[in-house]
Order: sequence, then C-alpha cells, then structure tokens
Amino acid sequence: MSTARLKRCGDVYLAERGAIFDGNLRVPGHLVLPPDCHVWGDLVVNGRLDLGPHGTVGGRCACHDALVGHHATVRGGLTSSGDVTVADGAHVAGIEAGGTVLLRPGAIVGDVRTDGLILIHGRITSGLLVGRQVKVFGNG
Repeated sequence: MSTARLKRCGDVYLAERGAIFDGNLRVPGHLVLPPDCHVWGDLVVNGRLDLGPHGTVGGRCACHDALVGHHATVRGGLTSSGDVTVADGAHVAGIEAGGTVLLRPGAIVGDVRTDGLILIHGRITSGLLVGRQVKVFGNG
C-alpha cells in the first residue's frame, strides 16, 4: 500500500480522494479529507477538520472545529475546542467540544459533552448528552 500525501494550499492541507494514511497523522493547519479517505490511527489537526463522506478515523481525533461527513466514522472519539457538526448517518464514538454540537438525522454518537449547545435535527442514537442546552428539531 502506498503512502498517501497531502497537498498544501496556504494553511489548508488537502488529501486526494480515497487516500489511506496508515498510522497517526498530525496536521499544522486545516485539513480537508475528501470522500473515502481513511486515517488508521490518531488524527491531530491544529485547525478545522472536514472529514468527507464514508471516511474513517481509526483512532482518536483532536481539532479546533470539525465536520464529520455523512456515513463517516470516528472510532476513537472526537475532541474539539470549537464547534462540531455530525452529518446524516455518521458514527462518532464520543464527542468533547467547547462550542456548539450539531447532530443530523441518523447520526450515531456515544456520550456528547460540550460547553455550548447541542442541536439535534431528527432522530439520532446517542449516549449521555451534556451541554448548556439541548434542543431537538423534529423527530423524523
């Protein structure tokens, strides 16, 4: 299996679609992982993480802000100092955040702890939800 590479554009690092990273990955800026990218270790991003649809982080993930794309998976949990959005059908083992956590329909998450709001759109599966306030919009 070949080693995937990141392209740098200013402070943003971009992987190729379908890239596979064996082991841990540390990125000094923002990271965009397009669809079907996999990191089979821990991921540390000093900026914003955009994990594309059907992507995987096999270990723990730490970043400033995060967008977990539809049907993507974070197996080791997600720690964010800012906001987190979990798209439709995504799986996240657990979330610790400093800002707002948005959970879309079909999301499957473990415990969610945040200093901000937890916004739930539609039906989700979750563990304990701890935040300043939890708001549910629709149950479909």
